[in-house]
Amino acid sequence: MAQTLDALSGILIKAIPTVLLIFFLHFYLKYMLFAPLRKVLKERDQLTAGARKAAEASLSAADRKAQEYEAKLNEARAEVYKQQEETRKQWLDDHAGQVAAVRERMQGKVKDGRSQISAETDSARQNLIANSGVLADQIADRILTRRAQEAA
Repeated sequence: MAQTLDALSGILIKAIPTVLLIFFLHFYLKYMLFAPLRKVLKERDQLTAGARKAAEASLSAADRKAQEYEAKLNEARAEVYKQQEETRKQWLDDHAGQVAAVRERMQGKVKDGRSQISAETDSARQNLIANSGVLADQIADRILTRRAQEAA
């Protein structure tokens, strides 16, 4: 067993340079390869996060501008509708005024027509009253003339 321990200690002594070389390689790679690699990855993450934040800020600004645009568009539409309503109301008022003026003219014409018809009716009545005696005499003469001719 002493031989095995001597052989084992000989192997361990021969392995010391390899272990030291592995430790040296580990720390060398850690500082020369992985540290700069971590640094680059960290910077990339920061830049990506910054770009995301900038994109989110830009997106929120765009949303804000879109809302402002919609609000202004709605205000403009409301103003246009208000102007259209005022124009329509003015047109209706003008139309109502024109209808009222035409109605007054027609009522005047109807009144004139009625008075003219009334005057013509009165004139015709007076003509009939004045001519009724003459007409009665003519009718009586014709009737009597016919009876005399029939009797003869």
